[in-house]
Parts: sequence; C-alpha cells; structure tokens
Amino acid sequence: MGGCSAPNCSNSTTIGKQLFRFPKDPVRMQKWVINCRRDFLPTPCSRLCEDHFEESQFEEIARSPAGGRKLKPNAIPTLFDVPDPPSPISVKEVIHALDSETDTALGDHSYARKRLRGPEDPEQNGEEQGEKEEACKRCDQYKAQLEQQQLYNAKRLREVDEMRKKVHKLHKIEKSLQSFLFEDQIRALTLSKHSRRVVWSQDTVKSARRIRAAVGVKGYEYLRELGYPLPSYRTLCNRAQVPIIAELGLQAEITMICPESEEKPSALSMLQSPSPAAFVET
Repeated sequence: MGGCSAPNCSNSTTIGKQLFRFPKDPVRMQKWVINCRRDFLPTPCSRLCEDHFEESQFEEIARSPAGGRKLKPNAIPTLFDVPDPPSPISVKEVIHALDSETDTALGDHSYARKRLRGPEDPEQNGEEQGEKEEACKRCDQYKAQLEQQQLYNAKRLREVDEMRKKVHKLHKIEKSLQSFLFEDQIRALTLSKHSRRVVWSQDTVKSARRIRAAVGVKGYEYLRELGYPLPSYRTLCNRAQVPIIAELGLQAEITMICPESEEKPSALSMLQSPSPAAFVET
C-alpha cells in the first residue's frame, strides 16, 4: 500500500491511518496541492492521510463501507508540517461552504452528503403512500402463502411419520414370518392368489411334504385355500420324480452286475404300486 504524499509525513494504512485520494476536480485538486506546499502533479495513486484534515472536514455520522470516516464533499486539508503552513479553516468558512452546496454532488467526496429535500409535494406524498400500501398488501400475501406452505409441510411431516411407523411394523412382521416361513414363501405372500409364479426352494418342498403327511390331503388343500404359501400337489410330484429316476437307474446297474442277488423291492415297483394314502388328490 502507498503512503501519504504530504511532505514530512510517512503515514500509511499499515499503521492504521486512513488515506484519501486527491479530488478529480481541477480547482479542488489545486487547493490540495497548494496547501501541501509541494510542487507536483498528483497521480491516481496519490493520497493524503487523515492527520492533514481538521475535525470540521469530516462527516459526523456517515461512515465508509469499510467503517472509516468520510470527508465532507468540499473538504480541504490544512494541517501540514511545513515552514509556511496554510491557515486553518474558520467556522464561518465551513458554514458558507455548507450553505453554498446544491443538490448536484460537488467534488469527489460527496458520497457522504445526503441530498436535502425540498418542500413536500402533495402528489409525491400520495404516490409514496400508495407505494407503501401496495408493499403492505404484497407483504400480507406473502405472509398468507408462507402460512399455507407451513401447514402443507406440517401435513407432509405427519404423513412421513405415519409411513415410518408402518415400515417399522412391516419389518417386525417380516421378522416374525421368517421364524416359520422360508424366503420364497414370504415372497409368494406378496403375489395374488391366482397369479403366483414362484420358484419353490427344495427346503419349502420338503416342508410341504411333511405338512401334507401330517394333515392329510384335505387339510393340505384347505391350508392352500386359506392363502398359506405352499406348492401345489403337481409341484410336489414333479419335484419328486428326479430322485426316483436316479434311484431306478442305480437299481438297474446293480441288477446287471449281480443277476443272482436276492430280489429286493425296487423304486419302480414302489412307484407302480403307491400307497393309497400318500398320493390321493381330491
């Protein structure tokens, strides 16, 4: 950062001093240069620090965006450490400078000066009042929309809580079903009764055979009518053919190797003369 351009002054922002650029107005710039007692042409980077301005040259309330003090629109530096310093600005000069200001911004430091209002215009006041009423109406509309949105969000939150409770309940039911049903049986429960296309596992088939042997044919079919996930009798017969055929092939090999062995009941004879109570379908 650059420092102060005044003679015998080495202040800069590094030590906390605030710097002000030279005005672009040639008349005011010339006053600043003359008061500096320095013969030079200021550049865009030339600055004077706050120590060269009297307190009367600063705005009382206005602050810059960075939080620093602001100069008045036609501030003039008068505090310099030179052999022939400029005269300080009197109170009359300050009052005269303020009275001579117009609505047009003067100088480069007029950003701190607020424009003075003229006499109040009834039409302008009416327009301002109308704008305020319109803004209040829009504010009420936005407030009503916000309340509706809050009610909608509250309703959706209640629905989400209900769905979470249902999901938790379904998880508990699924765990309970897993205690006595296999995965394919639980999957079959999600399908309709007349459109079940389930690939039954071997464990399910074995369990179904035991249930059919325990409750009988009518009891087994009654369970299926109630919706209990069990394979049909045809599925049980089809799944039972594979081990029977394998047993028949093994029996034929044994007969060819040992023709004089004692004849034993084969799986084929058992298949041809099944037990009446085992495969009767009603």
